[in-house]
Amino acid sequence: MDEIKGTGYKIQTSFHERKPLKEIEHSITKRYRKRIWSKFVRAISEFNLVEEGDRVGVAVSGGKDSMLMAKLFQELKRHWKVNFHIEFIAMDPGYHESNRNLLIENCNYLNIPLHVFESHIFNVVDNIAKDYPCYICAKMRRGALYSKAQQLGCSKLALGHHFNDVIETTLLNLFYGGSFKTMLPKLKSKNFKNIELIRPLYFVEESNVKAFMKNAGISPLNCGCIVAAGKTSSKRYEVKDMIEKMKVNFKDIDKSIFHAAQNVNLDGILAWKKNGQLHSYLEFYDEEKENVEDIIKDS
Repeated sequence: MDEIKGTGYKIQTSFHERKPLKEIEHSITKRYRKRIWSKFVRAISEFNLVEEGDRVGVAVSGGKDSMLMAKLFQELKRHWKVNFHIEFIAMDPGYHESNRNLLIENCNYLNIPLHVFESHIFNVVDNIAKDYPCYICAKMRRGALYSKAQQLGCSKLALGHHFNDVIETTLLNLFYGGSFKTMLPKLKSKNFKNIELIRPLYFVEESNVKAFMKNAGISPLNCGCIVAAGKTSSKRYEVKDMIEKMKVNFKDIDKSIFHAAQNVNLDGILAWKKNGQLHSYLEFYDEEKENVEDIIKDS
C-alpha cells in the first residue's frame, strides 16, 4: 500500500498471484467446506435468512468479507433448494480512484456483476463529523444501501459481518455502553419498508475469511476512507486484541462470548428492555414467590 503524502490515507497497490476463478469457486465447497461453506449454510438455514422468492441485495464493499459473501451467495444459488434472486450492490462513498478501480477489477475477475452507485458520503461526513466520522459514516452508508436495495426491489439486504464482529460488538456494548446487547443475524429495517437486514457470515470466523482470500490470491480493499485517517476509534481494535490475549489461557473464550447471547437467564438479570420498554425483575418477584407457595401447598 502507498500513502498519499501528508494525508495518512493509503492506497492499495499490491496484488497477490490470483488463482483461476474455477479453482477459487471450487475451493468454497471443497477446501473450505467445513470452515466456511457449512457455517454459511447453517446461518441461512437456522435463522431463515433466505426464503422462497426473496430478492437479496448483497452489499459488496470490496473488502474480504463482502467479496467472500458474494461468492458464497453464487454457490448458494447453484445448490440451494430455495428459489431466490441476487443483486450485488456496491456503493462508492467517495473512494480514491485507485480503490474504486480495485473494487471493480476484483469483482470482474471473480465474476461478481455489480450495481455500482455513488453516494459522496465521505464528503458529507468530512463536513459534519470530521473529528469522529466512523459512527455517522457507517449509519449513512447503511441507509444508502437500504435505499438502493429498495430501488432494486430487494426484500433482504445482506451485510458481511462475521463471528468476530459479533463477539467484539457484544463486548463493546458491555464495556462502553453498559448494556448486554449483541449483533443479531437478522432484523427488520425501521426506516425502509419490507426490507430485512441479514448477516449470513454470522458463524464464519475472520481467520478463515483471511485464509480463503490469501489462498485465492485476491487483494481486497480495506476501509478506503479518506476522512478517518488517524482519527478512527481504537476501541474495537483494543477489544479484538484483548480477546486474542485471553485465548492464550482459554482458547474457546470467543465461543463462550458468542454463546452467552444464546443462553441469557432472565432469572439472574436485574432489568431488561423489550420493545423499548424497561422491565425490572421486581415486577415478577412476588409472582414467583406465590408460585413457590402454591407448589408447596399442592405437594
